[in-house]
Amino acid sequence: MLEWLPSFFYFSPSHFYNETMNSYYTALIIFILTYTGIIFTRLPKMNIDRPSAAFFGAVAMILTGVVGFDEAIQAIDFNTIVLLLGMMIVIATLQLDGFFSLIASKTISYAGTRFRLLLIITFVTGLASAFLVNDAVVLLFTPVIIILCSSAGLDPIPYLVAEILASNAGSAMTITGNPQNMLIGINSGIGYTEFLLRLLPISFISMSVIVGVIRWMYASEFSHHGKLRFQENGFEYNYKSMRWSVVVFAAVVAGFFLHHKLHLSIPLIALSGAALILIFGKIKPSQVIRQVDWVLLLFFASLFIVVHAVEKVGLLTPFLENNLLKETAGGLWAIHILSVVMSQIVSNVPFTIIMLPLMKAAQSEILWLALASASTLAGNATIIGAMANLIVIESAAARGVKIGFMEFLKPGLVVTFISLVVSFVILYLQMVW
Repeated sequence: MLEWLPSFFYFSPSHFYNETMNSYYTALIIFILTYTGIIFTRLPKMNIDRPSAAFFGAVAMILTGVVGFDEAIQAIDFNTIVLLLGMMIVIATLQLDGFFSLIASKTISYAGTRFRLLLIITFVTGLASAFLVNDAVVLLFTPVIIILCSSAGLDPIPYLVAEILASNAGSAMTITGNPQNMLIGINSGIGYTEFLLRLLPISFISMSVIVGVIRWMYASEFSHHGKLRFQENGFEYNYKSMRWSVVVFAAVVAGFFLHHKLHLSIPLIALSGAALILIFGKIKPSQVIRQVDWVLLLFFASLFIVVHAVEKVGLLTPFLENNLLKETAGGLWAIHILSVVMSQIVSNVPFTIIMLPLMKAAQSEILWLALASASTLAGNATIIGAMANLIVIESAAARGVKIGFMEFLKPGLVVTFISLVVSFVILYLQMVW
């Protein structure tokens, strides 16, 4: 079966030659190569990034016979893919309508002082990220913040750093806040409302911490108390289309809270909203569909196949059999520490996917919530900790605003440390009670 593979795969003793052991070591090598590509994103003489690394891993698992083609398709968690797709279509329509620019520019322009502007950016970004995927929120809020700061003669960096940190902190509180929470929400079976109520205190305290840390670290910026004056921003809004898109979006969010009473799954509600917004919205459906991040969906599907193959051949068996994750203070703390370390190495989405089999074996609601909270908050530690961070950094750089690694690291580490301590304490109290 593996005759075409290099001979160094066959250095092991004779019992390794049987089919089971061949699959085991083949899967191990493919997994290592896949996650190496995800970690480094750029390798010498190779045109590779995270999605292509994951796609290579999935195809390699099939070609080498570790998993069959039909088995690979079944390994894909289509509930998560559908939820992501539905939310992407809704968000893309709102984006094309100018909804995000309208919300950001109108709310920010009410800020009379620098500190009030910081408060508004932090909490508006956090709340928007809770009900819309945070990557989309920061992509659309960033240019608005830069333009408004420029019109008022402000240094945009403190406000952009606050935006990044708040997008992660706010997105932690709901299933639809970010991709890793979607994974956790679908696989854990925790209801939308319960998920929100359990993690809401952590997100709000974290956002308050962000305001305090940014004000402290950029004290010279906030020592000025003069009234801010914003010039006309020139953003365009499609109010005619927004009458439909905003109503559908509101109905989708309401459906998330009522999904048990409606006897509908959260992915199906998102997909229904997407179908309605395409039919009744005033933006051409083809234009909306082009905005969907198909690469991210491919990335998810590929990682599902890779992780299923790894689980199938028994690479995770020692961890599953020993049940390393337990509903104890130690288990909670282990998830928080693992999240901090692994989110900086592979980012929080690949880390969450590899954790899914372990979490299912643990069968603990509080540990699922801990993973959602910790993996998201840990993304604030460094620039590479979460995709939202990179989106803001790159979007700002394209507009002449550079946020360096150390510039972000100082507030990021402080906010991450305090937020994770808050997360651990609140979840531990919930577990005890």
